[in-house]
Amino acid sequence: MNAPVNVNQLLADVDHRHLDALEEEAIFILREVAAAFERPALLFSSGKDSCVVLHLAEKAFKMKKEGGGSPSQFEGKLPFPLLHVDTGHNFPEVIEFRDRRIAEMGERLIVAHMDESIKKGTVRLAYPLESRNGHQTVTLLEAIEEGRFDCLMGGARRDEEKARAKERIFSHRDSFGQWQPKEQRPELWNLFNTRIKPGEHFRAFPISNWTELDVWLYIEREKIPLPNIYFKHARQVMRRKGLLVPLTDVTPPLEGETVETVDVRFRTVGDMTCTCPVESIAANPADIVAETLHVTVSERGATRMDDRTSEASMERRKKEGYF
Repeated sequence: MNAPVNVNQLLADVDHRHLDALEEEAIFILREVAAAFERPALLFSSGKDSCVVLHLAEKAFKMKKEGGGSPSQFEGKLPFPLLHVDTGHNFPEVIEFRDRRIAEMGERLIVAHMDESIKKGTVRLAYPLESRNGHQTVTLLEAIEEGRFDCLMGGARRDEEKARAKERIFSHRDSFGQWQPKEQRPELWNLFNTRIKPGEHFRAFPISNWTELDVWLYIEREKIPLPNIYFKHARQVMRRKGLLVPLTDVTPPLEGETVETVDVRFRTVGDMTCTCPVESIAANPADIVAETLHVTVSERGATRMDDRTSEASMERRKKEGYF
């Protein structure tokens, strides 16, 4: 993925009016959610997209701090809590970053634990090391019901995957939490129909129109903090079906596989059982911008084992209530 690009010249040539327009649209959507719904929440997984949405929310609702002396760029409180569905199989670096970032910001974080769903029997695993990624839907819908949330804001983008390309910015979910692509409401001229019946809710995606490159350009420009696994680091992996599977307690080597240490970074972050890194020497957002200019496969297609099961795997999970 190395690219013979002068990164400093590349960034100097960026037309920031494009990023400014995307930022303005996202902030408008976030404020529209706050105005239209009674109990919204922001989904925060500590992934790069959710970190961008969190930063945009701070710009939308907080005051910019003058001077330094604090890890946070803003002061004040968001008008909604943050929600994370913890599968119990998250990368430790990501959970450490999540807790540290929330402590710095002083925001309210609600963590919905899949282990609790397993204890209640609402989630049943076929075997102990089964991927928990697809089972997040159950825990998420339980958290929505318990918190009585009427809108969840997330960092999904249309360029990630075919099913997400069908998604509206304001995505209606029925009383079962399910998504029906043929019943999505039109959004002409950014006019959003936010009417819901009891038991229904919305998902709102402020960065729907962003690309992976837009996200990294914005992270570099705004100096948004991220978990360190997004950048070059040495990790033990196994090569499996064209992917680099990280060596963890829940992803042990299969018979005949060789464990090797490779310089990698993660393009996306999710459950350890299905999220794979890519070989990379990119140590900062500027380096990743240069790499991203040359990729031909989306981050989900290049690194997510669960999205390779079939062409319709993501759409099926979304219809059931997935992010």
